[in-house]
Amino acid sequence: MCGRFVRYTSWADLKKALSVLTGAELLASELRPSYKVAPTQQVLVAREHEGKREAVIMRWGLIPSWAKHKRMAQINARADTAAVKPMFRSAFKKRRCLIVADGYFEWRKLNAKTKQPFLYQMKSGKPFVFAGLWESWKGEGEDEPIQSCAILTTDANELASKVHDRMPVILQGEDAAAWIDPGVEDAKSLVPLLRPFPADKMIAVPVSTRVNKVGENDASCIEPIAKG
Repeated sequence: MCGRFVRYTSWADLKKALSVLTGAELLASELRPSYKVAPTQQVLVAREHEGKREAVIMRWGLIPSWAKHKRMAQINARADTAAVKPMFRSAFKKRRCLIVADGYFEWRKLNAKTKQPFLYQMKSGKPFVFAGLWESWKGEGEDEPIQSCAILTTDANELASKVHDRMPVILQGEDAAAWIDPGVEDAKSLVPLLRPFPADKMIAVPVSTRVNKVGENDASCIEPIAKG
């Protein structure tokens, strides 16, 4: 699964680094860095919507349009079942997106009380995108619809599997563009994109346990520590 991730690259640099953002405008007044993005918090999403490419801020945790309460939100969707699962199948067909990140965390259990966080990033140091799904939901008493999203997960590659058996789906180049192409509705043509990302293009480093603490959200959360 993917329960925490990092996004700190500025919007100006993101547009230079990620070709999929070409032509996209950010529909938000301010984009703040986060060194520990958590469920229910705001995430940066790229999508094709109403004939144009755009970047928007969404709530992490997809709430299906038919949900009675936002407690039904799911932060992850399995790549092998999302196309058919009632929670996600409509979004899989019509509302696919890319969720922008600079890295993600996973935890290795050391003992009954301690978990060591690892940060996974690109060897290049560049930002990247997760394959995502989005929905719009308006519950009783809500003034405005809530746009929310989930990250797709797949089997872990050789690097990620040392800590967890799942990893988020990471897309690049033509695969990322194809994922958000609204003209593609055939699930069979999209599922092959949702494969483990090549391990040799990634790095994983143990980082400070400060990331485990509620309220901690600064650059020290991603500082590497000596391997023990």
